[in-house]
Amino acid sequence: MLDLGGFKVLTFDCYGTLIDWETGIFSALRPILAAHGKSITDSALLELYSDLEVEAERGEFQSYREVLQSVVRGFGQRLGFSPTTAEIRSLPQSLATWRPFPDTLPALLELKQRYQLAVISNVDDDLFASTAPQLKVSFNHVITAGQARCYKPCLEIFKMALGRIGVPPAQVLHIGQSIYHDVIPAKSLGISTVWVNRPSPRPGAGAAKAASANPDLEVANLTTLLTQTKS
Repeated sequence: MLDLGGFKVLTFDCYGTLIDWETGIFSALRPILAAHGKSITDSALLELYSDLEVEAERGEFQSYREVLQSVVRGFGQRLGFSPTTAEIRSLPQSLATWRPFPDTLPALLELKQRYQLAVISNVDDDLFASTAPQLKVSFNHVITAGQARCYKPCLEIFKMALGRIGVPPAQVLHIGQSIYHDVIPAKSLGISTVWVNRPSPRPGAGAAKAASANPDLEVANLTTLLTQTKS
């Protein structure tokens, strides 16, 4: 059992952990596919999304807005259609409408009373700014890929976070939905991890690259995490 009493700071992945990004992805991509007469299962859509996102995040850094536009173009290339300019732009534009999971706000509000809270997210500052008001808490630190100029699982974004937070890794607990993006890199730096294994049409990975590791704690949602902090 992980003792959560020894941590001073909780760091969170945002999209997939706090924000329901799978519903957001479906709401943006399904109309595009339908407009071009393409059909794909939810699981296959999430797997293709994850492959295209990882491809776009490799190599020379580009903004997350550009990454998401590249994902839409990639769907067109893989499935045989040419998305319009408006369709290419619609995925990053939709980010502002993606909503928190039902358990997110109650958990954050209660955890804020006992811990410093931070976000470590593969996103641009302006895109996170459109999400932040929905989360209803003031985070002590927000570290983005746009600031670090690299995407998780790159270690530089976690090192930047540790530098900003200013406490030893042993006093930080990182909480994320993706084994690939969050659990593996955080653990490599001596940060304890919680895997939020949320239900998905693609179990165990969702819209992220599939990977395996041993998190310090696995929970189905943040409500379960909250009960662990009280035990």
